[in-house]
This record gives sequence, C-alpha cells and structure tokens, in this order.
Amino acid sequence: MLTREHRLTSGRHFAPALRRGRRAGTRTVVVHLLETDHPDSWVVAPRVGFVVSKSVGNAVLRNRVRRRLRHLVQERLASLPGSSVLVVRALPAAATATYCELGTDLDRALSRTGTRS
Repeated sequence: MLTREHRLTSGRHFAPALRRGRRAGTRTVVVHLLETDHPDSWVVAPRVGFVVSKSVGNAVLRNRVRRRLRHLVQERLASLPGSSVLVVRALPAAATATYCELGTDLDRALSRTGTRS
C-alpha cells in the first residue's frame, strides 16, 4: 500500500500531470510524469495516481489491475524524481496481462520518460 504522502487523491492533482507531463505508453499502460521543481509546490515526495477505466473490465478486473500496478509502482518509488507526479493509466490489455508483463511494460514506459536507466 502506498503511504498517504505518495498518493494522488484529487482530480485537480491528476490534471497537471495529464496535461503537461511527459507521456510514454506500452501495450498495457500509459504513464504521465510531471516533475515539479517549484519551491512552493505541494509535491514534496513522488506522488502516484492510477486511472483504470471501465474499458479494462468489470469492477473485479479493474481492482485487480489497480492492486497490481500499485504494488509495482511501490517497488519503483525510489527511481522517481523527488518532487514528481506520476499518473499510471491502464489500457484494456492490462486486464489479461500477467504481473510480470505489467512490470515489464511499466519499466519500459518509465524508461521512456527518462526516470529509469
């Protein structure tokens, strides 16, 4: 489980990352990363939010995908810039992907945004 300081909970916090952040996509996920260097920013630690729409599947599938992504991102928090906002958007293919495939796709998308080597 992500700690409170690492969670995005409000739509107004998602919007800047979706609009102005760097975007990279794979078969199962699209990541939006916004690095905030402004000293008055509300972001002091990396914050992460998830978007899993109904196109992924029913509530059981959506929650399974969200839980898997949350765990995968938690393992990768250290590689995120200190004051960044990351939004992970699941695509319909994420419903049938294995945990390993989701991890590989997430790593590939994060590397395309320049956060992982």
